[in-house]
Amino acid sequence: MPDWSATGGGGRELDETSGGRRAGSPLSDALETLLAGVRAGQPRAVGRLVTLIENSSPALPQIMAGLARTPGHAYVVGVTGPPGAGKSTTTAALVTALRARGQRVGVLAVDPTSPFTGGALLGDRVRMQQHALDPEVHIRSMATRGHLGGLAVAAAQSLRVLAAAGCATVVVETVGVGQSEIEVAALADVTVVLWAPGMGDGVQAAKAGILEVADLLVVNKADRDGASALVRELRTATSLAARPQGAWVPPVLTTVASEGTGMDELLVELDRFAAHAGTTGEADRRRADRARREIEGLAVAALLERWRTVAGARLDELAEQVRDGRTDPYAAAAAWLAAADGVVG
Repeated sequence: MPDWSATGGGGRELDETSGGRRAGSPLSDALETLLAGVRAGQPRAVGRLVTLIENSSPALPQIMAGLARTPGHAYVVGVTGPPGAGKSTTTAALVTALRARGQRVGVLAVDPTSPFTGGALLGDRVRMQQHALDPEVHIRSMATRGHLGGLAVAAAQSLRVLAAAGCATVVVETVGVGQSEIEVAALADVTVVLWAPGMGDGVQAAKAGILEVADLLVVNKADRDGASALVRELRTATSLAARPQGAWVPPVLTTVASEGTGMDELLVELDRFAAHAGTTGEADRRRADRARREIEGLAVAALLERWRTVAGARLDELAEQVRDGRTDPYAAAAAWLAAADGVVG
């Protein structure tokens, strides 16, 4: 079996082949062995498979086909908020609470990309040392690699790996949201947004788009001055939002994640939201939307690659014409469309 290491260089054996497969190569057997290890919850197999996904291995279609045969879904909890709100500490405390329930838990911690290695900065690992040796907790750091939205491109496919490994819950921790970094809401079954005293009021949260994506609002570091006032402001802001009759109103909770305080209440509200979403059909709608976006994204990426192959040189010519003022972007786009006519199908 190829050495698809989870610590760099993973998938090299596949990537060096044309189309990810050589004549007579035992690739299918190797993948079946790897997938069997994932289904058995083996941490090394999980890490290797996620590495293949991150490296965009040519074997991805086979991998996804294999994972599709594995029943079950993980409940995806998105944890996001401004940098410094305590996302990693809260994630670690939440994992502790879920493990106390006997659940196998996965963590996808999306960190900023290192300017030196291009990998994740691994800030989450520093705060999750108590779970590092627990075989029932799968923790994976992923670098954004320049992708906006607070998530890594490979996050959606990696969730399937963790679900196949038997994780009942997967916590997805984002880099930290700004006004455009709220993509986690499209990936998660429930979105927990953290806020902390000193990081602004309810108006600032609304401006950042946080109130729009939050299913649960959590004021972390609630032992600090100003926490009570922040809770009041956030509750006022959520109560003023226009919602359909019977719609979910995000509760505002308080935690001190570094001490584990408030985690039981957070779990209760997570359960309450899951029940509400299941009753109203919101859970199925979100998962269907997630699948639709994933299919669309893969199709658009494949189409663009084919398009560039057919008409990439023409794009360079048109870019020079726009740069020199000889044509406008709309005319250039129409010309490029014409040059790549027939690429679909």
